[in-house]
Amino acid sequence: MASVSLSPQPSAPAQAPPSNAHRTIAETSHEFRLANGRLSRRLRQEGSGSEVTGGQFSALGSLDSHGTLTLGELSELERVTPPSMNRTVNALVRAGLVSRQAASDDRRKIGLALTEAGSALVRETRKRRDAWIAQRFLTLSPGQRQTLVDATAIMKELADS
Repeated sequence: MASVSLSPQPSAPAQAPPSNAHRTIAETSHEFRLANGRLSRRLRQEGSGSEVTGGQFSALGSLDSHGTLTLGELSELERVTPPSMNRTVNALVRAGLVSRQAASDDRRKIGLALTEAGSALVRETRKRRDAWIAQRFLTLSPGQRQTLVDATAIMKELADS
C-alpha cells in the first residue's frame, strides 16, 4: 500500500514515532482498523452470554431490522456467500432463534424470520451493549462526544461502501 501523507512529513528524527498530525494514510488506516477491531471485540463481550457467534448475531440483527428475508437477501445484506449464510442460518434454526417459512405467494420461496427467542436475544444483547458504551460516553468530554457523533456517520459510510 502506498504511503500518502495526511499532512507534511515531520522534521523529527526517523526513529521517533509519528504524532497524530503526521501519520500517513496507511498508518492511520492500520490504527483505525486495530482500534475498531478491539472495540468490536469488547462490545461482543457485553453480549447476552449465549453461544451465538458474532456472525450469527449479525444475521439476527439484520432479520430484526429488515423483517423476513430470503437466504439470498440475508447473504447480500451480510456480505457473505449464500453457502456460508446457509450454515449460519442452520445453526440459528437449530438454536430456535430463526424459523424458515414458505412464502404465501410462492411455496418454493423460503423466508427467514426471528422467533420470539431470537427477538428477545437481540433486544437483550443490544440493551447490554448500548448500556456499556453509554457508560463510556459519559466519561468523555463534550468535544470528544461530538467527535464520535461525527465519526459515527463516517463509519457508517465506510461500512456501506
